[in-house]
Amino acid sequence: MTSFSQRHIGLTAAEASRMLDTLGYPSTDALLAKAVPESIQLDGGLTLPGPFSEAEATARIRSLADQNVVLESLIGAGWNDTITPPVILRNMIENPAWYTSYTPYQPEISQGRLEMLLVFQTMIADLTGCELANASMLDEATAAAEAMTLLRRVTKSKLDTFFVDSECHPSTIDVVTTRAEPLGIKLIIGDPNTDLVASEVYGALLAQTGTTGRLLDLASIIDDCHAANCAVGVTTDLLACCLLTPPGDLGADVVVGSAQRFGVPMGFGGPHAGFMAAHNAHARSLPGRLVGVSVDANGDPALRLALQTREQHIRREKATSNICTAQALLANVAAAYACWHGPDGLTALAGRINGYAATLAASATAAGLSVNDSFFDTVTVTVPGRSDEIVAAAVTRGINLRRVDADRVGVSFDEVSTLATVDAVLESFGLTTVAATNSSIPSALARRSEFLTDGRFHSFRSETDMMRWLRRLADRDLALDRTMIPLGSCTMKLNAAAEMDPITWPEFASMHPLAPADQAAGYLRLIADLEAALCEITGYDAVSLQPNAGSQGEYAGLLAIAAYHRSRGEDQRDVCLIPASAHGTNAASAVLAGMRVSVVACTDSGDVDLVDLQAKLDQHGDQVAAIMITYPSTHGVYEQDVRRICNLVHEAGGQVYTDGANLNAIVGFAKPGEFGSDVSHLNLHKTFCIPHGGGGPGVGPIGVRSHLAPFLPGAGSGPVSGAPFGSAGILPITWMYIQMMGPDGLRAATAAAVLSANYLAHKLRDHFPILYAGPAGLVAHECIVDIRPITAATDVTVDDIAKRLADCGFHAPTMSFPVPGTLMIEPTESESLQELDRFIDAMVMIRNEIAQIEAGEVAVEDSALRHAPHTAAALMAETWDRPYSRTTAAFPLPGMDRDKYFPPVGRVDNAYGDRNLSCSCPPLDAYGEL
Repeated sequence: MTSFSQRHIGLTAAEASRMLDTLGYPSTDALLAKAVPESIQLDGGLTLPGPFSEAEATARIRSLADQNVVLESLIGAGWNDTITPPVILRNMIENPAWYTSYTPYQPEISQGRLEMLLVFQTMIADLTGCELANASMLDEATAAAEAMTLLRRVTKSKLDTFFVDSECHPSTIDVVTTRAEPLGIKLIIGDPNTDLVASEVYGALLAQTGTTGRLLDLASIIDDCHAANCAVGVTTDLLACCLLTPPGDLGADVVVGSAQRFGVPMGFGGPHAGFMAAHNAHARSLPGRLVGVSVDANGDPALRLALQTREQHIRREKATSNICTAQALLANVAAAYACWHGPDGLTALAGRINGYAATLAASATAAGLSVNDSFFDTVTVTVPGRSDEIVAAAVTRGINLRRVDADRVGVSFDEVSTLATVDAVLESFGLTTVAATNSSIPSALARRSEFLTDGRFHSFRSETDMMRWLRRLADRDLALDRTMIPLGSCTMKLNAAAEMDPITWPEFASMHPLAPADQAAGYLRLIADLEAALCEITGYDAVSLQPNAGSQGEYAGLLAIAAYHRSRGEDQRDVCLIPASAHGTNAASAVLAGMRVSVVACTDSGDVDLVDLQAKLDQHGDQVAAIMITYPSTHGVYEQDVRRICNLVHEAGGQVYTDGANLNAIVGFAKPGEFGSDVSHLNLHKTFCIPHGGGGPGVGPIGVRSHLAPFLPGAGSGPVSGAPFGSAGILPITWMYIQMMGPDGLRAATAAAVLSANYLAHKLRDHFPILYAGPAGLVAHECIVDIRPITAATDVTVDDIAKRLADCGFHAPTMSFPVPGTLMIEPTESESLQELDRFIDAMVMIRNEIAQIEAGEVAVEDSALRHAPHTAAALMAETWDRPYSRTTAAFPLPGMDRDKYFPPVGRVDNAYGDRNLSCSCPPLDAYGEL
């Protein structure tokens, strides 16, 4: 029987043998022995269970799922149960056309997911009463932390104190506290009605819908703050905004929260799309991604990412945020949910939930118990000394309530709640039903403005229409289900169906992150298994799964290093050394962690310059906190001196942080925890098969050596995400991958990735310069093709090549990173030799078209390269006055006529979109037929 690893790895044994013959190596072991420095190679293999077949692994994870006890959750605190419409579950969450797509940096082949993200932005802006919103944040807690720093930027105040409403969710307060400390921001946490002195703070974070249910009258507080030059952020509940005057209408500068209850399962804490909305004045200060409307080369509407997208890769240590991902898939689900229900459906749902809460409040009040006066979905009942008794009584009825403290119990109703739920809750309190006679929402706080007026929120009431719309959007995109995505550093490998299947099981999907531990035994066992496996793979002693993105992992790792130095009385260590080739997030994360960045030069071969490293160590002396390296390097080579780098930094008293973006190239062959690294973040959405989902979710756990273990998030350092285990709902994917691959399969995956990259480099070397290689002329798992000489000679750019690849049905490689004017190519282990050769043929074809420009046979402005990508509409135009044929434009490679992908728009004009910024949905007729 074929093993799972043989299905995950795209190369057959015969194909691998032919590729090895081409490279002149007898085996992949011989190839890796030559590529990976001998000084870091493992003596033995990995000690892991498996490999298990798909059926066996599924049975094992089913046994874990069965250990979870999923009760009806009324805990609230930022997470609410919801019902994912089956049409969205089947056609989006379970559809590889949606979950295997990459971040839409190539807009011409991403119009479907861009449209849905634009719908998300429009939905958030409408519901919050703001003029624009970004394309999602990591979660509510980190969105609030980003709001804290945004407000500091826009006020330009000299004050360093920030007010936080004590009615914000505890997880939000904790993450804001973590983020504030290294930035030197002082926090005041209290009641905004009594403790907020606007003249003494630069900004305030208010909770419109408090964690205990209280509704805050925002208007006068916001006015008082603005009068004192104090900016205001507000946390809110999207569903409550259907009934409440939205914060933006009341003048809030920024509004944050979570879109989780819009059809996204709780998943033991994540992943969920946080949101951030603001007014147009702050558009250029928003962190994260922003989808905007522009035009293509034909003057037709086209979408693309706007403004500051990936600003940290450009501005590095001057970046205002380290965010390099979003929660695109979950934002898409939430947007589709809003389209499915429409404003009327959402308002009716909100009213029903509010009615349940009102019944509880009236019943408790009639019995002489104290409750909050105003509320949306959450009622906190004061029951002196009886909290534990009532919570336990509810559990016997299949319901989890929130123990606020010894004297108070919180109840948060949600979409899953029914009249039977209300009855069970009342029984748990020992109450009899009393109908509510007064509204729990004061008239002054009630919403009067329209929302969700765009046609998309009114057009898809039948499942047929919704199914077809989701299909049409998916068909506009190129995802991994259609073609190889050769993005360097991004590792777009197979996300196997067997890995994905368990995440939709209710035992994993419907678990509240604050459920009692004895109800989450299966989750906790899975988490422990995964932590142990990642320790074995990396050589570290402990792992935290809390960071919910690679950038959060970087940040958490640096916080651990800073806390370690403080524990040793070395508070002065605040310099972070970062090679010039590093990911831009590295520098941004260091600054957020309170460190100063010092750049270390790289040699012409792409390695860290040891002479400059020593000079920087000497210069900064006992102020050196850490170095951040990537291994293999961002240039795609195995640095021979990595042990020497680690030793030099340790001798200077610093710590070594290894960015795990390229871990895909060493699993089974080397362990960073054994060659000198102290901490790494591990991109589970790269090496360990969690899908990219059009730009998120991601998971970026950190592994540390034992001396840093006491400083992991939530232990010696504060939490970096809202839920204790971050995006736990997608951890089953990585668990399944490791179980099914087993130790030998993981090693074989690394070998196949490195073999494929070197095969591509070898085949392309005669056509394009390969910028970096190791001593044996070998690359790691990716290679960088240098386009700069071509650009200098012909004016053909990396953009021209990227867009022409779209005509060939390929997503482009990574453009101009880490070196401007280059393409970084990573084939991964999942592609077959046929697909690799097809990509090589495309690149050679493009090189031949460039040669025609070099020879003067065609001007670059008239070339197929400059006019790419070619849409079906352009090809069918009555007039064709170009020096190449329509066939050459549409079918540049043999056999394409059988299965041709036509980009839906021509080349997008990014500059036009930034000059004419529009970040909400244009009318439906702008796109023609739906």
